[in-house]
Amino acid sequence: MSDAPHRVYFIPGMFGFGRLAGYDYFNHVRVGLERRFRDAGERVLFEDVPAPPTSSLRYRSRILANTIERTAGSEGPIHLVGHSTGGLDLRLVLSPTVRLGLDESRLEWRARVQSAVSINTPHYGTPLAGFFATVSGTRVLYALSLITVISLSVGEPSLAIFSRLLAGLGGIDSIFGGDLRLFSRITDNVLRFVDKDARTEIGEFLSKVRVDQGGIIQLMPEAVDLFNASTEGDPNHRFACIASAAPAPRSMRLARRIRSPYAAFTAAIYSTLYQFTSKVPDVYPYARPTERELSLLRTGIDHDLGDATNDGIVPTLSMLYGRLIWAGEADHLDVLGHFGDDTDEAPGPGEARHRDWITSGARFSRQRFNALLDALAGFQLDQSP
Repeated sequence: MSDAPHRVYFIPGMFGFGRLAGYDYFNHVRVGLERRFRDAGERVLFEDVPAPPTSSLRYRSRILANTIERTAGSEGPIHLVGHSTGGLDLRLVLSPTVRLGLDESRLEWRARVQSAVSINTPHYGTPLAGFFATVSGTRVLYALSLITVISLSVGEPSLAIFSRLLAGLGGIDSIFGGDLRLFSRITDNVLRFVDKDARTEIGEFLSKVRVDQGGIIQLMPEAVDLFNASTEGDPNHRFACIASAAPAPRSMRLARRIRSPYAAFTAAIYSTLYQFTSKVPDVYPYARPTERELSLLRTGIDHDLGDATNDGIVPTLSMLYGRLIWAGEADHLDVLGHFGDDTDEAPGPGEARHRDWITSGARFSRQRFNALLDALAGFQLDQSP
C-alpha cells in the first residue's frame, strides 16, 4: 500500500448536498470507489465539500479551496469529483489565473491534484438556467430542490405523505402558478413528519435555495461562454468527464413505469425540464465531439444524439470537457446512484439503498452504474499524465 492515502473530494451541484438529514448524497459513489481503491491496494479518504446549492461559482469555489486546504494534509494525491455545477467549480479553482481572494499559500495543494472529473456538468451552459432565472422557474427550482431532498434523504414513508400534499395542490400547474409562500407552507407541512434535527437541516438547505441564486444565471450558455474564455486550463492537471442522456418524454412508456402519485408528478416535472433543456442556443454552440467521443456516446446512448439531447437538466454535448471516460443512458442524478433499483439485492456494507429522485424513463441499472464507477476509478488511479 502507498504511505499517504488518496483524498477524494466530492463537489455537489445545483440540487445536491454532502450529508443532509442523515443521508449521504455521494454514498453510492463513495462506497464503489472505496472498494475499487482497496482492490488496487490503495488507501483512500473522502471529503464532502459543503458548497451552497445555487450560489455563485466564485463563492462555491472559495468554499472548495478552503475545504481542501483545511483537510488535505501535506502529502498524498488529491482527486476532485464535481457533479453538475461542481464540475465548473473544480475547473475554476484549478485555473492558474483564478482570483478567489485567497492567499496563494492556501492553494498550494493544487500541485497534488492527480485527477479532476466532472459528471454531467454544463461546460457550455444549459438553457434550463434561463428558465430557472424567471419567476415561474424560481418556483420550479425550489420545488425540485424540495423533491430531491425529500425523496433521497427521507424515504418512502414521508413520500406517501408528500404525494398527498402535492396532489392537494392541483398537480404540476400549481408549481408554475403558485406563490413561493405556498411552497414554504408545503415545506412546513412535510417537515412535520421528519424528526427535529433533520427538519432543521432540510429547512436550512431550502432556505439557501430561496435566498441565494447567484449561480443560476452563471449557468446560462451566454454566461458560460465568458467562463470558458476566461478560465484557463492547467496542462499539469488531468481532466475527464462523464456524460449521459435520458429519453425524451414522448418515448417514455409511462403506463408501465408510473405506479404512484409521486412518480406521476415527477414524470410531469421531468417532461417540463427536458423540454426547456432541449432548446438549442442559436449563438453559443456546445462541444463538437471528436470521433472517439462520438463513438463512445453512440455506443452508450441508444437513441438519437444531437444538441437537444439531455439528461433532464444539462445538454449531453455540454458535458464534454477533458477525456470522456463513460457515456450512457441516465438522468441527471442516476449517475450518482440515485435510480430505481433493478434488483432485490440488499445493499452492501455501508451502502444505502438506491432511491430514484424523479421519473425520467432512463433505464439505468446497477450494471451500468458499476461500469461508470470502473471508468471513474480507473482514471483516478492512472499515474500517466
